[in-house]
Amino acid sequence: MFNAQYFRTYMMLVETGSFTQTAGKLDMTQPGVSQHVRKLEEYLGRSLLNRHGRRFSLTDAGRRAYDYAVKLFAEHEHFRHSLDDDSPDSGECRIASPGSVGLMFYPFLLGYQQMHPGLTVNYSFAFNHEIAQDVVAGRYDVGIVTEISKHPDLSYEAWHQEPLCLVVPADFAGTSLGELLALGFVNYNDGNTNASLLLKSNFGSEFRSMSHFPRQGFTNEVGQVLDAVARGLGFTVVSRPVLETSPWQRQVKEVSLSKPVYETLHLVSRTDVELPKRYRQLLESFRQQRLNSLYGYSELPAMEPN
Repeated sequence: MFNAQYFRTYMMLVETGSFTQTAGKLDMTQPGVSQHVRKLEEYLGRSLLNRHGRRFSLTDAGRRAYDYAVKLFAEHEHFRHSLDDDSPDSGECRIASPGSVGLMFYPFLLGYQQMHPGLTVNYSFAFNHEIAQDVVAGRYDVGIVTEISKHPDLSYEAWHQEPLCLVVPADFAGTSLGELLALGFVNYNDGNTNASLLLKSNFGSEFRSMSHFPRQGFTNEVGQVLDAVARGLGFTVVSRPVLETSPWQRQVKEVSLSKPVYETLHLVSRTDVELPKRYRQLLESFRQQRLNSLYGYSELPAMEPN
């Protein structure tokens, strides 16, 4: 059976080179030290020491066991201290978001981690329902989602809003709903929802339903949807990060509309878990950067209802 104390005794023995000194430092008897070493050798199935009377040298397995023991207790101490040190600049962050957010958020995370070497960020692109399920299961600590699902173990917080953009091919000259109908719609997972919100706000009673628009295709990867628009296959509605990070942004254009509409981003976490400071600092840093980029100031505009 694995016993960390055997490794600790063995590590101390190697570092002191003396059974007597090891016994004194660990408040043990000398026979107790010898017993721990024998138990460790039995557990590993290898001799760790070449014994020469009162002196000893390490076997190859003995050197490897010592190296392992050093790493084992170094990691243990790091973990123990990390529990008491809720540092905003170190630790692990496990986060997921849809691609519409992640196309911009993930590059930010990489830069943020470079500035904070003590921080490790594990990030996943995922769909809203997958994120909620994985937060409940403990695979992520926090998710960024565009949809709320009811679950007794989940807590949602409205966090940030991104403008929705009506995007058409670069040579499209139309501005009316009828011209958009003639062009057709390129869909993705959140496409219908976002397009309905934007078109209903800007075309009023003229707009009835997305079911009236000819479907020019579908992709489950929002980062690729503007490829179809750039080829003249139709229009779409995406959040601004998708447009700003797209390699096709010069082959498409955003139609100027009178009424801005926003996609609300929510933070989702378990109700029984308090997020450490590192999450709050990271997420707030990204939010402030986006606000400065979008509006030139860091005050959050009033959240628009979905």
